[in-house]
Amino acid sequence: MLNLPISQMKHKEKPAEGNITELIEFVLLGFADVPHLQWLLFGLFLVIYIIIVMSNGIIFLITKLDPALQTPMYYFLGNFSFLEICYVSVTLPRMLMNLCTQRRTISLVACATQMCCILVLGATECVLLTVMAYDRCMAICNPLHYLLVMNHKICIQLVVGAWISGIPIQIGQTFQIFSLSFCGSNLINHFFCDIPPILQLACGDTFVNEMLVYIVAVLIVTIPFLLILISYSKIISTVLQLPSATSRAKAFSTCSSHLIIVVLFFGSAIITYLRPKNSHSARIDKVLSLFYTIVTPMFNPIIYSLRNKDVIMALRRLLVNNALH
Repeated sequence: MLNLPISQMKHKEKPAEGNITELIEFVLLGFADVPHLQWLLFGLFLVIYIIIVMSNGIIFLITKLDPALQTPMYYFLGNFSFLEICYVSVTLPRMLMNLCTQRRTISLVACATQMCCILVLGATECVLLTVMAYDRCMAICNPLHYLLVMNHKICIQLVVGAWISGIPIQIGQTFQIFSLSFCGSNLINHFFCDIPPILQLACGDTFVNEMLVYIVAVLIVTIPFLLILISYSKIISTVLQLPSATSRAKAFSTCSSHLIIVVLFFGSAIITYLRPKNSHSARIDKVLSLFYTIVTPMFNPIIYSLRNKDVIMALRRLLVNNALH
C-alpha cells in the first residue's frame, strides 16, 4: 500500500524551464494521505458508482420506453441521465482501480484524455441544464405555445447542440494546458486530472493559461448559470401570479428538483474554477470536485424520481410489465 508522507505530497516550487527531462507520466495521489481508509473508500465509491449507473440507467430507460414520458421535459431528463453515466465513468473507474491496486500512475496522454472528456462532458452538462431551465420556463410562462415552440425537432437540435458545443473549446483548452512543459514534481494531489492541480505542476509562467481557463469558465459555466437564473426569475414571477395554491405548489415542485441539481453542480464548479488562485487548497478542491463529479450524478435520479409522480408511475409500470413477462 502506498503511504506517502505529507512532505512528499506537497508540490515543490516550480523549477525554471531548462535542460530537465520532461515528464511522461503522473501519479494521482487521490486519497493516499489516509492509507488506513483505502479499502473503506474503495467499497464506498464502488457502491456509489453502481447506484449512479443503475439509477440513471433506469431513468434513461423509462424516458425512452414509457409512452407517458414522451414529452420534452422527460426527453431532456433522459439525455441528462445518460450524460451523468458518461460523466462519472470518466473518473470513478480509474479512482477505484487506484484504490484497489495502489498503482496510481497515469500516462501524460491518458491524463490529457481524461481531462478533455471531463471538460467536454462538464460543458455539455452546463448547456443541458440551461436547456432544461428554458424548457420549464416555456412550459410555465407560455403553456399555450409550449408544444409548438418545444417540438421534437427543436428538442433534438437543443440536445445535439448541448453535446457538441463544448467540444472545440475544451479540446483547445486541453491542448494549451498539455502543451506546457512538466519538469518538476509528477505528483497530482487529486483523484483525477483536473485543471488546477495540473497547472501547479507546469514549468515557467502559466499566467496566460490561467487567464484562458478563467475566460472559458466564464463562457461555459457563468453565462449558462446566469441564463438559468433569468429563466427561474421569470418562472417565479409567473408562478406567484397563479390564482390557485395547488397550481403554484405543482409548478414549484416541478422546478425545485432541477434547481437543486443546478445549485449543486454550478456552485461547486464556479468555486473550483473561478476563485482566486492563492485561495486554492488541494483538500478543498478534492471535496468540491466530488460534488460536481459524483454527488450530482448520484442525487439526480433520487431527486427526480422521489419528487416526480410521473417517473414513479412509469417505474411501477416497467416493473409490473417485467414481472408479467
